[in-house]
Amino acid sequence: MKISVIGTGSIGRRHIGNFLSIGAAVTAFDADQAARERARGMHPAVLSRGGLRPAIRALARRSTVPVELSVEVDHRLPESVEVAAYYVVAEALTNVAKHANADSVTVEIGLHDGLLQLSVTDDGVGGATAGGGSGLVGLRDRVDALSGELSVTSTTGAGTLVRASIPVGDR
Repeated sequence: MKISVIGTGSIGRRHIGNFLSIGAAVTAFDADQAARERARGMHPAVLSRGGLRPAIRALARRSTVPVELSVEVDHRLPESVEVAAYYVVAEALTNVAKHANADSVTVEIGLHDGLLQLSVTDDGVGGATAGGGSGLVGLRDRVDALSGELSVTSTTGAGTLVRASIPVGDR
């Protein structure tokens, strides 16, 4: 967001702090929008309208850590599978940004033998756990509900790998 003050009068100077506060509030609102949607059980329109590929691309574009992305899914999947995969990637990218101190993250998604397989790998500090209030617990429950599997591998000093495998079933 760019804010310019035109003129040098006292009104512009007096209110610039208000404009900056509004700008910070808008930025905070945008940053927390995905978290609020997850909390309410909603998912973004791009996922509903376009499917997994554009929704994951949107997550990657919003990431504060550079993302290398590979989505090898060329058709729509059952909604429950797309939603679960979306939230696994969203939570993993959020955790990378908040905790990993990573320089990069790789997201890979593909279909193999009737399973949607996805992985999110970062080069950060590692040490993540899937318990104790972690958002990963909710993701494990969501993936388990679809007869899938979620694993977290995170060695201190060696980054973190979040992997999910979700049966696709009949289209």
